[in-house]
Amino acid sequence: MSETLAAESVPPPAPGAGDYLALDFVNSAIALPGGHFIDLLGTPEAVNRWLTEHGLAPADAGVQEMCATQLRSLREHLRALFAARVAGLPALPAALSAVNDALSRAPTAALLYWDEKNGPYRAAPCPTNEILDRALATLAANSADLLTGPDAERLTGCGSTPCNRYLLRHGRRHWCSTRCGDRARAARAYARRTQPNAD
Repeated sequence: MSETLAAESVPPPAPGAGDYLALDFVNSAIALPGGHFIDLLGTPEAVNRWLTEHGLAPADAGVQEMCATQLRSLREHLRALFAARVAGLPALPAALSAVNDALSRAPTAALLYWDEKNGPYRAAPCPTNEILDRALATLAANSADLLTGPDAERLTGCGSTPCNRYLLRHGRRHWCSTRCGDRARAARAYARRTQPNAD
């Protein structure tokens, strides 16, 4: 799929993605009609761009394939946990282990620093080599907050085939975007028209 077509095919963020970065992260692998697939983390450059756009890395972080692979792996483990939560099934131990490993990668306490001009302030230390660990820990923590918080009951998968994205349900809405809702309604209408009448 060409880069232009891919950019035009990317749906808007799913409901709830503004509140939970984890939703945007798990939805960075997008299944489209016609067997097409977009991976917003498909290359190291794409990963660097995604991390930068979400405030998790500087634009010049220089993400390498090894780091990109680790992020894609965490995404798949989180997708497995989201799927288990939505289906009411037990979580896969490997997925839980991967998330807990990511959670433990970065210190959680902001350290105290002193600026000669402005005085004391707190900030988390983040040497360049810890960018990936911080990104993994942040994404894992946000996912854990979603899965254990009050919004967990609203987590659902998009109800439009072949879409594989997750969203936080509002009322009866079960689609991640207007496009998916239109596609689901059109499929239902087509199914009604093509079914033989039962006279």
